Amino acid sequence: MSVIQESITNKLAAALNPLHLEVVNESHMHSVPANSETHFKLVIVAEAFSTKRKVARQQSVYQLLAEELAGPVHALAMHTYTPEEWQNRAAPAPASPNCLGGSKKEQG
Repeated sequence: MSVIQESITNKLAAALNPLHLEVVNESHMHSVPANSETHFKLVIVAEAFSTKRKVARQQSVYQLLAEELAGPVHALAMHTYTPEEWQNRAAPAPASPNCLGGSKKEQG
């Protein structure tokens, strides 16, 4: 596990005590140098989310990871669930979208 990925995992595990936690480095899917730690997908299932709406869940994760987001982490694909929501899902968390890259422009 890489340094940033481990830091993210440790912070989320300590603060949220998740029932399920995935921290996936998706940097290789983007226009960044090899071995970068800039883009992550998070799948978090925690009882702590039971009293929060989706936006509040994401805001709490942003607060926990403020240091990483101020530095090396450029983007988070975040999927937050209560245990009940996770259990009732018919499929795993959605896949992250393909990167258009910072230098690619929309054509239209």
